[in-house]
Amino acid sequence: MLVPLVDLWLPILVAAVAVFVVSSVVHMALPIHKGDMQKLPGEDKLLAAMRAEKLAPGSYMFPCASSMKDMESPEMKAKFAQGPIGNMNVIASLSIGRSLGQWFVLSLVISACAAYLAGMVLGPGADTKTIFRLTSTAALLGYGLSHVQDSIWKGVGWNISVKFVFDGVLYALATGAAFAWLWPAAA
Repeated sequence: MLVPLVDLWLPILVAAVAVFVVSSVVHMALPIHKGDMQKLPGEDKLLAAMRAEKLAPGSYMFPCASSMKDMESPEMKAKFAQGPIGNMNVIASLSIGRSLGQWFVLSLVISACAAYLAGMVLGPGADTKTIFRLTSTAALLGYGLSHVQDSIWKGVGWNISVKFVFDGVLYALATGAAFAWLWPAAA
């Protein structure tokens, strides 16, 4: 007999809380992410130029071709050769509370996905080691490996992505531990 998702609400919730706590320790108490972002040289001038352009929140690439055909134009090739090339995200405001709330919801979703997967293949009273391995692996896919594409496509330094993969391993271990601890017993 498999385990329905509704029967896994407690480990889902506990896993999300555990990940929230672990991530708080990683980002507030440990110096691992301290140097991830750098200040732009001439920041005040760049900010003034962006304000003058009334830059709206969104994701930007520079230089940015308007089409694949434009990408091959001599002018665009010259811009790429001259540099700099980059991506930039502009946000409307910085709200730590809102971001933490969204992070917790994401943690619930990832935990629910791990629960769904494990519940499809494991029954009540399953082996603790198997529960841990399956749910932590599923959680790692959501928490850790998703950052690798930032280095592949967005130019994020590999050192930063590796740190976020490491964070993801910690979150996956917390998730696996919660499920192994609270998995429904056999009837």
